[in-house]
Amino acid sequence: MTTFASPTQGGAARSLWRVDAKPGAQGPRHDFDSEQVWSWLSGGATVELGDERFKVGPGDTVVMPAHVVRRVLADAEAGYAAVVTAAAGARAISAEGGDLGTPPWIA
Repeated sequence: MTTFASPTQGGAARSLWRVDAKPGAQGPRHDFDSEQVWSWLSGGATVELGDERFKVGPGDTVVMPAHVVRRVLADAEAGYAAVVTAAAGARAISAEGGDLGTPPWIA
């Protein structure tokens, strides 16, 4: 994760960061207490969002609503790069509902 804007970098109301996922990387099943918007720059991924599962690639944008369990799986050969934004201070939630706190790239 590469943070571009966040409260700890100067009081932004929204956090903005870049995700660079290696080929085959799999994020954990989790949730957030606020909406996230993901825009893919390169590579590809499979997004699991609630009961949906779909493929994304460069130029695709996915709005991930708050309180919907999600997981992003990087393309096995290309990985991916994406830019993501969420409300500053957004809190991660485990797939089971436990509070995981605010990730450092959002804080």
